[in-house]
This record gives sequence, C-alpha cells and structure tokens, in this order.
Amino acid sequence: MGRTRDAGCVAAGVVIGAGACYCVYKLTWGRDENEKIWDDDEEANDATETRMDTQKRAQANSGTVAAARVEAHSVANAEVNLGVKSGSNLKAEANMAAPIGGGLEAKAKALFNTLKQQASAKMGKGSRVGTVSGTRSLVQSLPCPGGRGGGCHPGRARGGSKSSGKPKGKSKNKNARPPPAAYPVRRIKFNFPYKIDDILGAADLQKVLNILERSNDPFIQEVALVTLGNNAAYTFNQNAIRELGGVPIIAKMIKTKDPIIREKAYNALNNLSVISENQGKIKTYISQVCDDTMICRLDSAVQMAGLRLLTNMTVTNHYQHLLSYSFPDFFSLLFLGNHFTKIQTMKLIINFTENPAMTKELLGSKVPSELISLFNKERDREILLNILTIFENINDNIKSEGFASSKREFSRSSLFFLFKESGVCVKKIKALINHKDLVVKVKVLKVLTKL
Repeated sequence: MGRTRDAGCVAAGVVIGAGACYCVYKLTWGRDENEKIWDDDEEANDATETRMDTQKRAQANSGTVAAARVEAHSVANAEVNLGVKSGSNLKAEANMAAPIGGGLEAKAKALFNTLKQQASAKMGKGSRVGTVSGTRSLVQSLPCPGGRGGGCHPGRARGGSKSSGKPKGKSKNKNARPPPAAYPVRRIKFNFPYKIDDILGAADLQKVLNILERSNDPFIQEVALVTLGNNAAYTFNQNAIRELGGVPIIAKMIKTKDPIIREKAYNALNNLSVISENQGKIKTYISQVCDDTMICRLDSAVQMAGLRLLTNMTVTNHYQHLLSYSFPDFFSLLFLGNHFTKIQTMKLIINFTENPAMTKELLGSKVPSELISLFNKERDREILLNILTIFENINDNIKSEGFASSKREFSRSSLFFLFKESGVCVKKIKALINHKDLVVKVKVLKVLTKL
C-alpha cells in the first residue's frame, strides 16, 4: 500500500503544480498586458478584441490543465492497480519501483516545462506569433448624432472600456466642442410708452408728438411715426393731430436721409390728407415730396409712399397746379416703373386729366414714344383700363377746350402728337376690340365711339 500512497501523492503534486503554473500565467500575463498591449491612444478600439483573445486563451489553458489532470489520473490508476496484484509479484514490483517513480517525475517536469514555455510565449518573453496591434482596426472618430459625452463611436461598444476592468489612462474627450464665440449683442434702448396699434386720445397723442420732436433715435422716430400714422386712419384723430400742431412735426421727418423714416412720414401724411383741412397744412411740403419721389430709388417703398401721398393731394383741383412742372417725370415713370409703380402713377395722372384746366400742360408735356406700348393687348387688365381712361379724358378735354385746331402749339414729342396726330394710338386701341376680357372690350368700344 505504500506504493499506492506514493503514486497518489505524486499525482496530486502534478495537479497542484499545473494549477499553480496556470495561476502564475494568469497573473503575470494580465499585468504584462496592462503594461505592453494597452495603449492610451487606441485603448477603446481593441477592448472587445482583447476580451475575445482572453477568452480563447483561457479556454486553451483550461484544456491544457484538463489534459494534465487526465494524464496524472491515469498514472495514479496505474499505480493503484499495481498495489492490488498478488503478493507473489510484490518483490518484482519493488525491484521496478525506482524506474516507475523516475518516469512520473520526468513527465511532471516535462508538463511543467511545456506550461512554462506557453506562459512565456503569452507574456511576450519568447517569440510572439501574433499581436493585438497587428490586427487592430482604427475607426475614425465621428461626432455623436444627438448625444453628449462618450459612447457614440461607431466602432466602440457603449461602456466597453469599463467592463474590461483596465485603466484607461488619460481620458480624451474627442467630442468636446469649443465654447461658441461671443457675438456682440445689439441692445436697443426703447423708451416708447405706447404700442403702435393703440388708439390714443389727445393727451397721449401730444406725448407721442413730443417724443418724435425731441428724439434723435431712428428707432424711436420710426415707432412714433407708425403710431401716428395708425391713429391718423381715424377721423377724430386726424383733426386732433392737426390741432396739436402735428403736421409740421411729421413733415419735418421727410428731410431726413433715412429712407425708412421718410416712408413712415409719407404714410402718416397720406392718412392725414384725407380731409381738406389737413391738405391745407400739407400743401406747403407737396413740392418737396414730389422732388423726393422723382429722385429716390425707382420702385422703392419711399417712391410708392410719395406717389400715394401725391395722389391723395390731387384728388381735388386746389393743389394740382403745384405739380405741373413734374408732368414729364410722371409719364417717364409709366414707362420705366414696374407694375405697381405704373398703376399708382396712372391714378395720379388720371386726377390731372379730370381737371380741364390742366389739359394744356398735359398736352404739352414731353413723353417717351415707348408710351404707346401700354396699349398692348398682352398688358395687365388694370393697366389697359387706366391707360384707356387717360386717353378718353384727354380726348374729351381736347374737344371741349378747342385744342384740336391749335396743332402748332405742340411739338412732335408732346403728348398731343402721340395721342392725337400720329394716329398710332388709335390703331393700337382698335386692335384691342377683340380682347378676351369683356370689361376691356367694353371700354375700347366706349373710347372708339368718341373719336
């Protein structure tokens, strides 16, 4: 039984030695991996791959230990079987004890050396067959689509570096963005006490007029003018603003260089000019408004506001003579302006054509020959109706005032020659007899019956 006990002890020693080698291998390889394989710059990209390699190595090592255990177990069984034989063979087994014991020790040493070589190869002290860095794939960092912080890299699992249990070294926040640049904020000082759409009484209107007169801030001036213009849309406030002396204060703003201020001033004066009492106050500035309307930018908001104010001021016959020197400029706008400028200018000219006293100045005005193109059937319906109205009124005034016989008084570039003597205008009107619009067709027939 002594042999059996010795064989069991040897087998147990082999198993314990193999386990100790495995523990040394695990501890030593793990520490060396922290020092050699882990890289600060590429730590997150190979976290998953390192865990897979660790699992494969653990499975391989566990298989090696299992094989050693099986081999030791078979040796122990063989020795035990030797002990259960008949006593007649004990002497022969005793003579063979030394060689058998030497074979087990050699096998244990060989197994230990094999495990040691494998551990050395894993630790990098021997020749390395393959490294993690040799198969590492670097993925370009992309910004996180809708998240803040880490965990948004396309080739990195969220929280993978934490599950590996390895230090990450210096943390580099690749998604960190620099703070936005501090843009200068324009702060507007606003001390206006009313809203622009408030309907104010006389006391409040006086306050607004005082603010407009004393303030040099363009923003305050604009808000005050819009407030006065909105209140001037009501009849009771039209009289109140005039009685408070508001017309000169508002008209003073048309001398500024700011086009927005001038536009708002024209709009306020336009609403005030509805009643004749206010027109008597505004007539002082009508020539200045006309000059500014002609020299400002074509088709601009200032020009449109000025034309509307002039149209309101010429509804009656009292102040039309103040604008007779600008007739050639008005006819030029009919040719140069856009659709809205043409319409507004035609409304202004129609006011003059309805006053027979202004017929001679109109007929003598120098007009561009391209004005005849307004009678084209491709024109807008409103333009055709307005130009036909202008021709009809002038034709009626020529007959009533007796200008048909005084041909020598007008030049070939005058409106009289274009409308009456050339005959081109009449041909253009006759061509509109087949116009697709019924209203235009009726207007053409009415004009032709008066020729």
